[in-house]
Amino acid sequence: MGTVTRSSSEVYTSDSEKGFAINHSTTPELDAGAKFVLVSRGSWLHCGYHLTTSIVAPVLLTLPFSFTLLGWIGGVLWLTLAAVVTFYSYNLLSVVLEYHAQQGRRQLRFRDMARDILGPGWAKYYVGPLQFAICFGTVIGGPLVGGKSLKFIYQLYNPDGAMKLYQFIIICGVVTLILAQLPSFHSLRHVNLISLILSVLYATCVAVGSIYIGHSKDAPPRNYSIRGSDADQLFGVFNGISIIATTYASGIIPEIQATLAAPVKGKMFKGLCLCYAVIAATYFSVAISGYWAFGNDSGATILANFVRGTRLLLPKWFFLMTNIFILLQVMALTAVYLQPTNELFETTFGDPKMGQFSLRNVVPRVLSRSLSVAAATVLAAMLPFFPDIMALFGAFGCIPLDFILPMVFYNVTFKPSKSSIMFWVNTLIIVASSILVVIGGIASIRQIVLDAKTYDLFADV
Repeated sequence: MGTVTRSSSEVYTSDSEKGFAINHSTTPELDAGAKFVLVSRGSWLHCGYHLTTSIVAPVLLTLPFSFTLLGWIGGVLWLTLAAVVTFYSYNLLSVVLEYHAQQGRRQLRFRDMARDILGPGWAKYYVGPLQFAICFGTVIGGPLVGGKSLKFIYQLYNPDGAMKLYQFIIICGVVTLILAQLPSFHSLRHVNLISLILSVLYATCVAVGSIYIGHSKDAPPRNYSIRGSDADQLFGVFNGISIIATTYASGIIPEIQATLAAPVKGKMFKGLCLCYAVIAATYFSVAISGYWAFGNDSGATILANFVRGTRLLLPKWFFLMTNIFILLQVMALTAVYLQPTNELFETTFGDPKMGQFSLRNVVPRVLSRSLSVAAATVLAAMLPFFPDIMALFGAFGCIPLDFILPMVFYNVTFKPSKSSIMFWVNTLIIVASSILVVIGGIASIRQIVLDAKTYDLFADV
């Protein structure tokens, strides 16, 4: 296709039925979700803030535990390989999005990509529901993680207090409800800058705390062997791989790229470089220092190892500071994963022909967002064992969206030669990730079954 000179007021969109570009002298009509939630005004720095908040989260505190399942060599290798593969994967998604934008059809959502590249059925019955489940699941997990941090802070200074976990979850749900009313993804840019700083701060606290305890008189005897029978070790390897894969998951890369002001070329790559610089600084420091200090006794979250029985191994102010950082950052994370659900509600109930802040759009916006957060908060209070379920979501949701579909989108869009390295690299990642989905899913279901006897609705854990 030749280069066409056009004025800034001209917009090219594609006819998905016939596959050619149409020149419009005015901007094509956007639905309310794209027009109001996915506002394209951001810079590459803003994109970097959104990316970092969507990926770097308190789930990184599980990395030392994943090393107990993989060992030193397996843990470091997979942590590094997962970083390389996801950076590559997210760049492929960005390249595909940039290509379609240059062709005149800018895709703003994951389901837009699936519809245009694979067909409307894939968008409606697979990618759309899968992404919604992941995002809404994260919104459920946000108040739960925040509530546990808030409860820990409460018990630091009031160990015999009568407040229960569900009450702290409700408090965090109220904060989430307020953040949910921010009108667009772009309006979170300053919140997500603070989130980026907070993630670095609590990762630094955890790494320093692990090193301090590892060198103190309270240092536990360290054993780095992998425990369990041969079957337990085998399932443990795949469980560890799934845990690490999930820590790198985003699932909302197209929506984040949609916040970039045109032209978008090259901006996503800069944002990813910022994000992965933070990942390198946080993931490796927490994983290596935590596993070094506690070995195969590393808990499901490394902060659990900082308490021995009822005795704190570090000062109270350390726990207060670290948990406040985690609490605040997880609220920002929850607000980010609210955006795809907000966009869906806006598309369904909003009117793009009316103003964003007209009564016609404000009333359904406030009602739909408030009801979705209230439902998520109730589910978080009911299901304090929800992280086990999220591990299952990670296997069946995050891996397909972040490891498989980007390769499929690239191969279908650009049709690289079957003799090219890129084609076979992409195909290898697709095959390996598909196997991981099946085995990781089985391992996650097995873990849910093993833990089922401890499940209790509205448990105070």
